[in-house]
Amino acid sequence: MYLQKRNRILRATPAIRSLVAETTLSPNDFIVPLFIDEGESVEMEIASMPNYYRRSLDLTIKEVKELWSLGIKSVLLFIKCKDELKDNTGKEAWNKEGLMQRSIKAIKDAVPGMYIMTDVALDPYSSYGHDGIVENGEIVNDPTVEALVKMSVSHAEAGVDMVAPSDMMDGRIGAIREGLEENGFNKVGIMAYSAKFASCFYGPFRDALDSAPGFGDKKTYQMDYSNRIEAIKETLMDIEEGADIVMVKPGLPYLDIVREVKDAVDVPVSVYNISGEYAMIKAAAKMGWINEEKAIIETLTGFKRAGADLIATYFAKDAARLLNS
Repeated sequence: MYLQKRNRILRATPAIRSLVAETTLSPNDFIVPLFIDEGESVEMEIASMPNYYRRSLDLTIKEVKELWSLGIKSVLLFIKCKDELKDNTGKEAWNKEGLMQRSIKAIKDAVPGMYIMTDVALDPYSSYGHDGIVENGEIVNDPTVEALVKMSVSHAEAGVDMVAPSDMMDGRIGAIREGLEENGFNKVGIMAYSAKFASCFYGPFRDALDSAPGFGDKKTYQMDYSNRIEAIKETLMDIEEGADIVMVKPGLPYLDIVREVKDAVDVPVSVYNISGEYAMIKAAAKMGWINEEKAIIETLTGFKRAGADLIATYFAKDAARLLNS
């Protein structure tokens, strides 16, 4: 049998497959979400996220040092606010002595090279569990944006490298950029959650921070998962307003959006491999239905292949160990 072209020649051995691989994955691609709680020596496993923990700051610093040793360069911080500090203004979010502000400073002192990103949204601080201020049962946009600017400037004062607004309020990227500039923080970046969809896959995350909405849902500000063109529009608007990095969230059900965003923009694109996606792989592996290590690497490579430059993922530590081995 004579064939002019045999495509399998380039698949014959591990060496040639690695030489011609179109997509590569490394620890440099990962952003590690960290959940931080008050107290000391606190390590609480999140029931719906096996082997993932909410930790006090002292143990978080230990974790950050280990992540750095694995070649991971960035963390994304979330804090669990005490119930007695929650209200409808979110004012604890810009408390200079708040848990987030103390965490930023402590991590910077412990691992100066670690690139720190912080979640900017009111839901951890809200007595209603929503990403914005509530008036007459409505999540109001403009007062929320004013609060988000205060929050972002407070993070900048604490030493953050980049703020990551995850709220999906209109106009917040431009307002935050203006607030940072006016206060002299022209080196602080913005990673915008530009295409954040209202999704059923967020459940475990809300367990982690006790931030589920107290009424209704988040569909008046997070995007309808049926929409594609809207995602591109939102992303382009965020870039025009001053976003340095744009994000698509969730990840796995939205790989088409990742690719379209990548094709439409000239800034780095990140994707959030969210808690529900993590939980599904963990559950399937526990049942013996899939090989967990292979599923992790295949999933993360899929995000890169779709066009993501950066991946926020709860699998980052495991993936870095696998890639380094």
